Amino acid sequence: MKMNKWIRGTNATVLSLAVIGIFVILTFFLNSLSGFQLDLTKNKNFTLSDQTVNMLKSLDKDIHITAFTLPEDQEYFTRQVSDLVQEYKKRSGKITFDQYDLRKEPSKAQQYNLRGSSLVIEAGDKNVTLGYTDMFNFNQQPYSFSGEEKITQAINSLISGEKHTAYFLSGHQEIPLTKMNDFKSSLEGDNYTVKELNLLKEGKVPDDAEILFIIGAQNDLSDKEAELVKSYMDGNGKLYLALGFNKDMVTAWKNLDGIMNQYSIQDQHAIAVENSSNRTVQDPLTIFPDYGAHDITNKLSEYNMLTMMSLGISLDAKESDTWKASPLLQTSNDAYGETDIESLMKPQLPKKDDKDVAGPLKLGYAVENKDGKPKAVIMGGSTYLVDQDFRQQGNKDFALNSVNWLQEKKDQVTIRPREGDNTQTAQLSGGQAKIIFWTTVVCFPLFFLALGGLIWWRRRKG
Repeated sequence: MKMNKWIRGTNATVLSLAVIGIFVILTFFLNSLSGFQLDLTKNKNFTLSDQTVNMLKSLDKDIHITAFTLPEDQEYFTRQVSDLVQEYKKRSGKITFDQYDLRKEPSKAQQYNLRGSSLVIEAGDKNVTLGYTDMFNFNQQPYSFSGEEKITQAINSLISGEKHTAYFLSGHQEIPLTKMNDFKSSLEGDNYTVKELNLLKEGKVPDDAEILFIIGAQNDLSDKEAELVKSYMDGNGKLYLALGFNKDMVTAWKNLDGIMNQYSIQDQHAIAVENSSNRTVQDPLTIFPDYGAHDITNKLSEYNMLTMMSLGISLDAKESDTWKASPLLQTSNDAYGETDIESLMKPQLPKKDDKDVAGPLKLGYAVENKDGKPKAVIMGGSTYLVDQDFRQQGNKDFALNSVNWLQEKKDQVTIRPREGDNTQTAQLSGGQAKIIFWTTVVCFPLFFLALGGLIWWRRRKG
């Protein structure tokens, strides 16, 4: 009897030590998997993009992120932001994170002039404020969440010592910056100082201009202005030219056409009319063109993010020993370029005739020199840069990718927003609720209690 008790005691001790040993080994193993996680959410809510991960790996400055929220905020959305910031914190020891109630900490909120729920991202004495509402887009279903793009862009802005200056030409009925607020803000988030430029008043393109934007000009440049642009471009200047609309463009745009011709791009003076119904929005003059193969567009094609353009003007690239022009956007084969611009203003669109340009039509080009150095982005339209269209589909990504390519920042393409999960509420009947209650609250506990009692009784009897 004593021997049996000794054997049982020894077995129990060995089993206990084995369980403890397995637990210790498992703990060390799991600890060795630092940074490993398996994201099973539908939209990969806890997976950071390669761009963000690489940025965090190279981070050499301390970044402090503070979340200020209001009690009435919907927890479902504030939690998405805080969960995302926690992922940044996991990836880098340089990231710290605090959360405060905006009303309970008014003095802290006043330091940053906060008016609503916000993230404040700080590095040393510099900070960037991101409003929660700016990270969500509820104008589409399901909603989109661009928190990662905003936060990564803000951190890059804080840690970068680089400053850039971009000038937007004015004086020719261009699209004013007041109608491109989102585009302007996005550039400023990338450390650009954005300024307007009237060439006749200034007398030259300023020396600090890294990019000259000519967006939606309806009227032509003067001969003097065209010469000043040429002088700027003959140096290290970069050009982002997006055409506007003028019914007399054939005769009215001598100097605009001349600027494009310098870089092997020819204006065909024809408005794109798309006859493929799956590439249009409401009317054949508002087009979702196909992408060409290029660093600017490859990710957009991969993510199936479309760029939308209205009143696109057909362009063509000529053979050149100096410049290489790569198409960025093009219509379907069913499209054509209407050369009778006046006819487009009538209620009934004209039919294609022999004077029109046959599709597919090119609506944009990226131009580089023979050494592969970017020089210009020339687009046949500019409506995608206006506020009401800028955040539609891939318009923003296309615009910013184009600017980053011009500046040879191919690693700073924008991050695709996550689609939000549609919250669903399970509706239970009274009978279903009772079944769940009796099963989980009563039956399961009683079963395990009875099983434990049976084992205890048998061991006691033995």
